[in-house]
Amino acid sequence: MDLQTAKAKLIEYLNQEIEDKHVVEAIKRVPREAFVPREYYYAAYENRPLGIGFEQTISQPLIVAMMVQALELKASEKVLELGTGSGYEAAILAELAKWVVTVECVPELAESARRTLAELGYSNTEVHLAGETLGWADKAPYNAIIVSAGAPSVPQVLLEQLDWEGRMIIPVGSRWQQELVKITKHRKANKVENLGGCYFVPLIGEGAWEKQGKRK
Repeated sequence: MDLQTAKAKLIEYLNQEIEDKHVVEAIKRVPREAFVPREYYYAAYENRPLGIGFEQTISQPLIVAMMVQALELKASEKVLELGTGSGYEAAILAELAKWVVTVECVPELAESARRTLAELGYSNTEVHLAGETLGWADKAPYNAIIVSAGAPSVPQVLLEQLDWEGRMIIPVGSRWQQELVKITKHRKANKVENLGGCYFVPLIGEGAWEKQGKRK
């Protein structure tokens, strides 16, 4: 199956599963093949994760769509992504938000994602190498935060970087099984919603897991 046909089939499937058509249209505009290694080029539009080296993956399109949909992004908003990976999700976020700040702990992936995003014309993104502290406090507060790795609990340091009425999507649980959680930050009490079971490799950093594994 050629890429154009495969992409059309994927978009048709996502339209059946995802209510927010703005998210589906954003995914349609992003060339996933630009973010996968050459040996997986043929599989760019299969609905599955693909290896990108360094024990990392480019996530399954449906999972990306579900997480981005849950953020309820507006075109005027600034979003923080933890776990840049290939840069694919950052490109989708850049289609929907005003500004995207994304952090990655693998230097080679951070540089590759930065280069790919620039080549595709995503001038409203900035890629940073992750430091000891989770997130990127220099550009806080954020209207939305999306985390592509599992944490034992919701890190307080990320909540502090989230603006009032902001939304965070994060997998929370053990190293082997998590629940995808949406937190909406309110002044009185945060609203917490469970979006279902999932699996991501561990989020590494202060307020998450110690350095025994690698992030997705």
